[in-house]
Order: sequence, then structure tokens, then C-alpha cells
Amino acid sequence: MKAALHLLRQRHSRPRGPRSFPLCASETFVLAILAIGFALFATGAHADEAGDLMRLRTQGGTTDFTVKTQLLILMTLLGLLPILLMVMTTFVRFAIILALLRQALGLQQGLPSRVLTGMALLLSLLVMRPVGEAIWTQAVVPYDENRITLTEAIRAGEAPLSRFMLAQTRQTSLDLMARLTGETDVAEPQAHSFLVKASAFLLSELKTAFQVGAMLFVPFLVIDLVVASVLMAMGMMMLSPLVVSLPLKLLLFVLIDGWTLTVSTLVTSVQAV
Repeated sequence: MKAALHLLRQRHSRPRGPRSFPLCASETFVLAILAIGFALFATGAHADEAGDLMRLRTQGGTTDFTVKTQLLILMTLLGLLPILLMVMTTFVRFAIILALLRQALGLQQGLPSRVLTGMALLLSLLVMRPVGEAIWTQAVVPYDENRITLTEAIRAGEAPLSRFMLAQTRQTSLDLMARLTGETDVAEPQAHSFLVKASAFLLSELKTAFQVGAMLFVPFLVIDLVVASVLMAMGMMMLSPLVVSLPLKLLLFVLIDGWTLTVSTLVTSVQAV
């Protein structure tokens, strides 16, 4: 917080031109990182030290975050909601697999990116619904009813999300992130800091997405090779193989009910908590 105040003082001491914003983009980004860093720092292994920095000391003891601090944390989390949606849910996995499927079918122009993004988002909401309900009942509702503080709500909401991420995370990815951050002495995976678990989860999601995408890509690649070989044998070298293979791939995809199989594969690839 001292760094943020120092940054604001430096900003106000500068001479302003005819059109100057209160904060430039880099300073706003620094303040946002400081706020979210304090929020995540409070949920990790150093929660007590972070809590002392952001709590209001009174004569009767230590109270919860100040109102301004709570607003800063909540508004920062809302601003980072799209990023959190990508790195803490299965959205990345679904989006990459659907993009690779579109590439395998040869429908770069026929299947809009917004359709794939919407489909990945809906499937992510479907898969993450139990986790969202647990966060709502264990953290949001008690905090809204003033039964727990913001610190307790953050910790309560982090627990089901951490269980979900660890269920999808490979041990090798978790060990790598723990080694990079110096948390090699942690015995249980749940004891790692939230940033380590989130980083390992994202790395595992990328690997899983490429594995499933490769499995979906191979059958269509075989069709392209067969069509190209047949056209070369017939001497039709001026005809693009994609013109012939695209209808065949679409016909095969429809006959086997490809979208149902794809959605089933995506949903069942997620480990239940």
C-alpha cells in the first residue's frame, strides 16, 4: 500500500497538460496488481502477515478490512473476472479443443470464433456449476448476511475452487510450479499457495487440451492424406485436396453425430471432485 501511495504522490506532483487522465495505463495496472496481490496473498501461506497489513486496528482488537479496502479488492476482482474465468476454470481446455476441431474440419471461415467461444463458455458453466454453488453457499451467502468477514469469505471460497483445480492438475505440473516458487517442503498439495495451484492447473489444462485435440485431429488428417493420395494417383494435381476432403469430413462428422461425441468427450475429460 505504501508503494501505491508513493505512486499517487508522484503522479500528482507531475505537471499536467491540457488532457491528462488521473492515472495512466501503467499506473492503473500497478495498482490493480497490488490490490489483487494482497487479496491472493491473504489466502496463501502468509495470510496472517497480509491480514495485519490490511486490517484496521482498534482498541478492542483487530477488525476486518476497511470499507475502502474491501471495495478496492472487489472492484479489482470484477475487473480481472475474464482472466480469472480463463485461468481457474475449464474454459481454456474447451476453447483450445474446439479450435483444433475447427482446424481439423477445415472450417476456419464456416465456423465463427464467437460460436466456439460461446460453446466453451456454456460447457465451462455446466462443468463448474457444483463448484460455483459451493462457493455461493459457503462464502457469498454468509458474507452477505454478515456472518463472516471478507477474509473468511475469501478463504471459504478458495477451498472448493482449490479442490477442483487440484483434481485436474498433474503432479508433475504441481511439482514444477512448487520448485519454481520454492515451496518444495510442502507435504500436501492442498497446503500449496493459491498461485502455485492456479499456475499448475493452467499448465495441466494446456497439456490436456492438446492431447484431446490431437486425438480429434488424427481421423480428419487421415481423410486429407487419403484424398490427396487419390488425387495424385489420378493426375488431378491442379485440384486442391481441401475441396474434395471438406465434404467428406463433414459427412463423416454428421454420420457419427460428431458434436454429441465431442461434447461428451469434453465433459467427461473433467475429473469429478
